[in-house]
Amino acid sequence: MTGSSDPAPRTWPGPGPTSLGRRALAPDLARGFMLLFIALVNAQFFLTVPDIVSSVADQVVVVVQSTVVNARAIPLFSLLFGYGMVQLLRRLDAGGGRPLGVLRRRGVWMAAIGLAHGALLLPVDIIGAYGLAVLLFAGLLRARDATLLWVSAAFAAASIGLHTALMMLFTASGNDASVAAGSLVQGDPVAATAERFQEWILYTPVTLLTVVVPPLLWGVWAARRRILDDPARHRRLLGWAAAAGLGIAVLGGLPDALVRAELWTGVPLQTAGLLAVLHDTTGWASGVGWAALIGLVAIRAAERRGPVVRAVEAVGQRSMTCYLLQSVAFTAAFAPYGAGLGATQGAAVAAAIGVATWGATVLVAEAMRRRGHRGPAEILLRRLTYGRPSPAA
Repeated sequence: MTGSSDPAPRTWPGPGPTSLGRRALAPDLARGFMLLFIALVNAQFFLTVPDIVSSVADQVVVVVQSTVVNARAIPLFSLLFGYGMVQLLRRLDAGGGRPLGVLRRRGVWMAAIGLAHGALLLPVDIIGAYGLAVLLFAGLLRARDATLLWVSAAFAAASIGLHTALMMLFTASGNDASVAAGSLVQGDPVAATAERFQEWILYTPVTLLTVVVPPLLWGVWAARRRILDDPARHRRLLGWAAAAGLGIAVLGGLPDALVRAELWTGVPLQTAGLLAVLHDTTGWASGVGWAALIGLVAIRAAERRGPVVRAVEAVGQRSMTCYLLQSVAFTAAFAPYGAGLGATQGAAVAAAIGVATWGATVLVAEAMRRRGHRGPAEILLRRLTYGRPSPAA
């Protein structure tokens, strides 16, 4: 029984967050694992050396990473974000009020956080892209399944067409489509911030419209069926999805990976551009495949959550916080006004730094879990969305 001297509990104006101990394992496990992919992709993005392949180790890293990681992380994250939007909408519906209005307010603040993150640290930000997705597509959460699938197909077709056209125009001019963003070589942090702001304004809507939308809507479809909430009931579907999704991604990504690793040489520039389009397009299948595979892993892991599973799950429960921490670490390591490694190191070193950074966030998230703390970025977003907690009546 609570004594009279105990402080009054605090409650949020909106529905309370789901208890960390009651959350479904598979979505959080997938988010935690996915942040390893995000770390690998973003660490490589910071490289500004003319050729990131200068050793056998670099070649191995480029082949593996280009086949199963690059252009595969954001589709996975997008699918999980769409899945999470449905979970949140269910809680908001149960609480009454105007659920879509609350979701859009959350989207506004996500876009604002993403803009700050993009300008200060990383222009290829995904938080802002998801914030814009909420603002533009929240209404589709009430749409029929057929509408979801038709809209996702339309965006996929438009994305492939636009991507192909732009790649052909770019390669026809003799340019390398993988050139680094200008802000990465800017030695003045203030000037770099100004450049990153401009890059964020360009990259964010392009990422949203050409990469994020199809898998996000697939995640909505999957969440309606609670596929990752109860993966054991959908074991067969997950098995087929994992095999097909990852198989398509590997077959579609390997040719481009061999070109990037300089193991397949003499490829005409426009052919290489088409291989890059194939690589990026099959990344959508990889997002489905990885989500399904992690769902299958979660079936076994749920029976006995060992320390590794709990730690990766803790990262997934604090994914925004860990994502932002990664950007801080990469800026310190790679930027010209940091350690400057981006201008001197290749793919293998970048991958090692990416893995180490993800590992550090696992330790941080696990420490928060043991103390019962949520991620500070998640707390901030909730406070901005619902306001300050108020004393319980």
